[in-house]
Amino acid sequence: MKDLLSNIRSCTLCQDILPLQAKPILQASKNCKILIVGQAPGILTHEKGVPFDDLSGDRLRDWLGVDKKQFYDTDLFSILPMSFCYPGKGKSGDKPPIPLCAQVWRKQLLAQLTNVEFTIILGKYAVNWHLHQKASITELASQWKMFIEKKQIVLPHPSPRNNIWLKKNQWFDREVIPILQAKVHQILALT
Repeated sequence: MKDLLSNIRSCTLCQDILPLQAKPILQASKNCKILIVGQAPGILTHEKGVPFDDLSGDRLRDWLGVDKKQFYDTDLFSILPMSFCYPGKGKSGDKPPIPLCAQVWRKQLLAQLTNVEFTIILGKYAVNWHLHQKASITELASQWKMFIEKKQIVLPHPSPRNNIWLKKNQWFDREVIPILQAKVHQILALT
């Protein structure tokens, strides 16, 4: 795992199509219990070099019921975006993750994560790759009971850009978040 992470962090395969210098950002350990799979780092993550050290991360940690120390403990959480580098700005938000990243690295990484007890899937690109489904995030998130049984869950991206979705889908905070927090606390043996 150490060599694999070193190779990923020095990867420049996409440099010619990236808007900024390649800077692969991920968090992984073969000991992790919970895997978070997401989209791609945003510009703030690129600048800081730390996944989810922004408003999206604050919301995600709140949803999980964990603090920053727990969230950044690699024996508890691995964070694997679909693309490890900032893909650039698009028309309505950031560009999609660059597919080459997942094609080259994803299966190797996932094969190392043998202690994962629960997977949190954020956003449509992660859903497409991990679940091979094109259903809407709303549809998949509303099926949380079925997904929990499969030791995974689909969540909308915790970005402030999704405030409208959260307002329209108030069942999410009421029904899903308490169960999600209980599941995370059970797996991590938190009180």
